[in-house]
Amino acid sequence: MEEGREGNCSIEMAGEEGVIKHKAYARVGLLGNPSDVYYGRTISFSLADFWASVRLNPSKDLRIVPHPIHDLVQFNSLSHLVNRLKAEGYYGGVRLLMAICKVFHNYCKDNNIKLHEGNFTLSYETNIPRQAGLSGSSAIVCAALNCLLDFYDVRHLIKVEVRPNLILNAEKELGIVAGLQDRVAQVYGGLVFMDFNQKHMEELGHGIYTPMDIDLLPPLYLIYAENPSDSGKVHSTVRQRWLDGDKFIISTMKEVADIALEGRTALLEKDYSRLAMLMNRNFDLRRAMFGDDALGALNIEMVETARSVGAASKFTGSGGAVVVFCPDGPSQVKLLEDACEKAGFVVQPVNVAPSCLNVVNLKTSSHQ
Repeated sequence: MEEGREGNCSIEMAGEEGVIKHKAYARVGLLGNPSDVYYGRTISFSLADFWASVRLNPSKDLRIVPHPIHDLVQFNSLSHLVNRLKAEGYYGGVRLLMAICKVFHNYCKDNNIKLHEGNFTLSYETNIPRQAGLSGSSAIVCAALNCLLDFYDVRHLIKVEVRPNLILNAEKELGIVAGLQDRVAQVYGGLVFMDFNQKHMEELGHGIYTPMDIDLLPPLYLIYAENPSDSGKVHSTVRQRWLDGDKFIISTMKEVADIALEGRTALLEKDYSRLAMLMNRNFDLRRAMFGDDALGALNIEMVETARSVGAASKFTGSGGAVVVFCPDGPSQVKLLEDACEKAGFVVQPVNVAPSCLNVVNLKTSSHQ
């Protein structure tokens, strides 16, 4: 995969000299492993309706602006504080912006990439539902990284394959447990097939990332709970069991990785009945490995609500939201909508964000 020129994921603010603004979208893991840490494969895509945007203004001092909702530190009362924590959690986006600044600076220093001395002010917005398994935190980090690449005019010096690693490293700074899949989907945008081949990962530090045509996807739907309360403990003991050589976990993870490979063929051939089967099998294998207690009752209920009308369904990530395919068309979609309304879930059509990269043979700066 050669360097790409950013396209639809970039938004340059007009009429404001020096101001840079970038968007990064939520992502859906359609098929494959929950992350790259099992040297598997996955197919993911960007959600156009949910995004984080970061704005960079040149300024005298370097400032990180707290978000008025997500970084709130002033409250009307103790109950206001408690209710806010229930809805938003303890952590906002300021720490994410600070972490990517540090990781970006250190990467440039270690790789002899010279940065100018100018300062800036960073602020962010996001409409990605919290705790919905749509990779909201990394979207903020991805958008911020794009702003830094343009502000310092070093986009051409940091390969696109490396950028997901920088985003992941920023989140690791904060103790966030994650893998490369989400960050690859957000850096590349659109529909991406990822192969985290162990030899490739160990030699180069990244997987093999192949953009696919978003028109290969059939109509899909997203289900999520507006007020999630039961997310389970999705990582459970599976990772340690894999490291310990548990034969069931190792063989099942391999089967999940093969599902992504089969799914790529199914999409290329537009064999959507096979896609539906693979989506269901993907979830069933994950459930067998992690167990219901780890996945969480609410997450399982979303999958089973879709399946109750004959639709194919699986988690978008580690839980929190579900991606659904209705192979029988509009009549089945109506049944899905009715079932979700009865269960109290939000359901909406999936709009896929186009690729952020136009693949070209580019040896000069890709800064717009």
